[in-house]
Amino acid sequence: MKKLIIILGVVALLIGFGSSTAQAQILDSPPVDGLFEDGSGFINMKPVPYPPLRKADVMWQKRLWREIDFREKINQYFYYPIEPHNNWRSFMQIIMDGLKEGSMTAYDISATDEFLVPLVYQEVIARQVDTFHRVFQRPFPPYEEYDTVIFTDFDPTKVKRVRIKEDWYFDKQRSQIMVRVIGICPVMIKDRDGEEVTEPLFWVYFPEARPIFSRALIYNRHNDAMRLTYDDAFWKRMFNSYIYKESNVYDRRISEYASGLDALYESERIKNELFEFEHDLWEF
Repeated sequence: MKKLIIILGVVALLIGFGSSTAQAQILDSPPVDGLFEDGSGFINMKPVPYPPLRKADVMWQKRLWREIDFREKINQYFYYPIEPHNNWRSFMQIIMDGLKEGSMTAYDISATDEFLVPLVYQEVIARQVDTFHRVFQRPFPPYEEYDTVIFTDFDPTKVKRVRIKEDWYFDKQRSQIMVRVIGICPVMIKDRDGEEVTEPLFWVYFPEARPIFSRALIYNRHNDAMRLTYDDAFWKRMFNSYIYKESNVYDRRISEYASGLDALYESERIKNELFEFEHDLWEF
């Protein structure tokens, strides 16, 4: 009798485990969540090719470095969604997936922001593991203090800014000033003892990443049916940013010779100078 009870109990446990596993299993062919079946979150698009450019046609050129803050309302589509859903993924998730599958290359941060030392996905993750030494007190007598080490894994949601390296140039064949993004650098925001600390992670060569960005959808706040991609966002300049560096003889950033409001005014001065240069090319 005892053996029968044990056997019945084991069978009941197996049945319960099997039913819970079946409930947690994801369907291979889920229902279409929307008007159309969108597949895996990518659309079959290729990046718009750059217009042909000859070196002899570039009469003027200037390199600028910008920073996009995801916390600004117009830039929030870079940060959200935190959890991928409805074929939308955050900008940082797109980059990390591209690095993981090998379709995108990360380059080590250097003083000159050049693409010199490539990094593999495992190196990128390993570099972002933080180690903190903390001293705690035991809650029981004699209430002695003890040291402990806290390890923090890489958290993509802490990436709340991205830096852009871009070249502005005047094409005499088209008689217009144009811009090309050369590289992008995710920047992590960390909290160290109540103080906000920025940490640039790596550089990505933008022309190499364009095929990935051109197939990754972003949220269009005006019309869900109008599909836009991250490549469209950079191509159409659908973001707000501020300049933190321009090419100069000292190779220094604005923060090295201005701070606070003076730094903001200097950033606006550089932007207005670019606008006025284009305006002065024409006579009315």
